[in-house]
Amino acid sequence: MDTDSLRLFVRAAEKLNISAAGRDLGLAPAVASARLARLEHEVGAQLLHRSTRKVSISIEGEEFLPFAREILAQRDAAMAALGHGRAQAEGTIRFAASSTFAQLYVAPLLPEFLAHNPGLRLDLRFSDTPFDLLEGSFDLALRNSALDDSSLKARKLAEVRGVLCASPDYLARRGTPASPADLADHDLLAFRSMGTRTLISSRGEKAEFACPEENCRVVIDDGASMRFAAIAGLGISPHADWNVEQALRDGTLCRVLPEWHVQDNTALWLVYPKTNVLTAKVRVLIDFLVEKIGRDPPWLQ
Repeated sequence: MDTDSLRLFVRAAEKLNISAAGRDLGLAPAVASARLARLEHEVGAQLLHRSTRKVSISIEGEEFLPFAREILAQRDAAMAALGHGRAQAEGTIRFAASSTFAQLYVAPLLPEFLAHNPGLRLDLRFSDTPFDLLEGSFDLALRNSALDDSSLKARKLAEVRGVLCASPDYLARRGTPASPADLADHDLLAFRSMGTRTLISSRGEKAEFACPEENCRVVIDDGASMRFAAIAGLGISPHADWNVEQALRDGTLCRVLPEWHVQDNTALWLVYPKTNVLTAKVRVLIDFLVEKIGRDPPWLQ
């Protein structure tokens, strides 16, 4: 199978424009169309729907696309291993991450990343709602939990520590807890998926942190909203340290039980499908995030 034709198909599927894909690869529109037609004849399926107004990818094209990308990745890696140039970072990266973390730490870095990688474009999904990496056809995702799927691989980006926080106004009204047992007398905020957590002190003592219905005034499924609710004085809530670093610095939030933290073995992981080859485009994004975030996490500075 002609890898040049595969590369043209992948580019056309990403751009939904055969002429533009051909120009990117130095092909005249008529040549590009003829080459795609030959590829479709070879595989026995129409990969792209053409009309006078637009190009769209067919169901068969959607199914064929990830395999075409993998063949190209294998070819580029093999040629690079033989010394025939360096695998270039080009194409579209489908990247998913928590919206809260992405707003604070990823989005501000995107102009620099794209400026250094002109051959790349980003297709981003920023959401705190759980998602399936493989089903969504993502190239890379940022998760805050360890792997539970054998079809995935991961690289740790940074350690995360869970802390309890409340606003100065709330603590002035309701008092400051002196021990974990005092939390039973306070209004608590919780994440929708949160069960009973373990608190551990700097001396190694352990206690349970739960959010019973009578104390849990607000249940939230978004980290930024949880931070805003705590700043507004609605109660005491658990947060990842990266989520509240600025609020703790400017005094809009205060640590509650500062000698204790939530022990849930949370960390930030860069997760990607387990294939034989880590593509150049995914590798360059992983290396960039590790350099800019993982090497010296901004929330610890």
